[in-house]
Amino acid sequence: MDGRELKQYERWKEEVQNLRAENQHLRLELMACRPALYRADVKIDRLEQRLAKVTARNAQLEQRVKELSTPSKQTPQPNPRAAAFVKPPGVKRRGKKPGRKKGHPAALRPMPDHIDAHQEVPLPKDPQDRESCPHCSACLLDLEDHERVVEDIIPAKVVVRCYHTRSGWCPCCRKQVESRALEQPPAANIPHGQLGINALATAMLLRIVHRLPFRQVTQVFANLPGLSVSPGAITKQVQRIADWFDDDYQKLMIQLRCAPHVYADETGWRTNGRNGYLWSVSSPTHTLFHVDKSRSGRVIRKLLGKAFGGTLVSDFYSAYSIMDCKKQKCLAHLLRELTESAEKSPAFAAGAFFIKSKRLVKEMLLLKGQWDKLGEERYVPRVRRIEKRLEQLIAAENIEPNAKRIARRMRRHQKELTAFLWEKDLDGTNNAAERALRPAVVARKISGGSRSKNGAEAWATLSSLMRTASQQNRNLLETLKAMLTAAWASDKPPTMSDGP
Repeated sequence: MDGRELKQYERWKEEVQNLRAENQHLRLELMACRPALYRADVKIDRLEQRLAKVTARNAQLEQRVKELSTPSKQTPQPNPRAAAFVKPPGVKRRGKKPGRKKGHPAALRPMPDHIDAHQEVPLPKDPQDRESCPHCSACLLDLEDHERVVEDIIPAKVVVRCYHTRSGWCPCCRKQVESRALEQPPAANIPHGQLGINALATAMLLRIVHRLPFRQVTQVFANLPGLSVSPGAITKQVQRIADWFDDDYQKLMIQLRCAPHVYADETGWRTNGRNGYLWSVSSPTHTLFHVDKSRSGRVIRKLLGKAFGGTLVSDFYSAYSIMDCKKQKCLAHLLRELTESAEKSPAFAAGAFFIKSKRLVKEMLLLKGQWDKLGEERYVPRVRRIEKRLEQLIAAENIEPNAKRIARRMRRHQKELTAFLWEKDLDGTNNAAERALRPAVVARKISGGSRSKNGAEAWATLSSLMRTASQQNRNLLETLKAMLTAAWASDKPPTMSDGP
């Protein structure tokens, strides 16, 4: 090895030693910085999570500012002084002008089909027996005749009727038998007159249908016909009449058990200061109310029976799962759940599950309304495509908690979401049951519930029969009188013989 190569070798050797020293220094520096790097990574993750929350909150606040800056779309806020159950004022929306469009005939009350009395109304006459003006006494010209039809009611008055009956002992039946007129209530040995069929039917109408308190019912009787009766007497008569109508109530329950589909719902109802529940089972022509202290599935099974073969339409409350029959879950409740979850969680509102689910449910309801227009050949394939989309939607993986919860519910009731698409007369919502409960909710706000178990059962019986008569477009007062006459003719003994 000559001198030049030796110098080159020495230079390389020195460079290698320097690189090794530098490498060793860098390793030591990396080992010293590694804990700080780990802490920095953790801090960056926390900051990124915080940034995501702040971004979502910022988007929510921007949307809120946009709503507040637009008066027509401003969301009404509840009054802070109002009670919790008071609803906020509704949003004022631009709608069509009330009334019919220009060019359409006016909507007037129909003319009466008969006239009970005619009355001549002459003009005033002057000394020469000529018809004259009542203001200036001038003689009138171009005289014409007119017919002004006026409908009025006859002021009510109390009619006291004494029934002269005869009675005797039957040795075969071993009981006392007494004659009774068709519209005469069952005899009661009391030191005052009984209430007749018109008074009883009117009291039931005011109390059950128009939801007047007992004291106001007595005031109506005192102010209009001049009939004096106490609130306690009306209370007893409500329970007494409900007992007479118990057979009709049981027949109504049997009719609902035979219905092809029913709509069920429940709400709170206090009895004697204790919390309970008012159940409603309805069909297009019948409605049944039942007050119970329980909200379990045994109540709906007792009302519809174990062998119910129709379709039960309800919300997603688990008590209805006990029924072994076809079911349809309310899509309006599902839409409401989606909307409320989206209002609470911006992440859920921005997700694909919320958008797809809401669109799918609306398309299902819209498609059902186009059955007759599309025809069977075009309608059935669309239903199958919707069922396929529903299956794909609930089978997809979801990370957001609300999406996972609602998808799990939709997966559990998958067949019960589309059952209405295959039956023409079946509705996809439970609005019929909620409409049936609405008068009961108004009555609950007025009275607060019932004072006793007997009162609650009587209210449920009479409300069921009156609601059913209203659904069948029958005159409620005449229906009550006919039912009372039929109940009295069946010789069913009264349970409260001391009533008025």
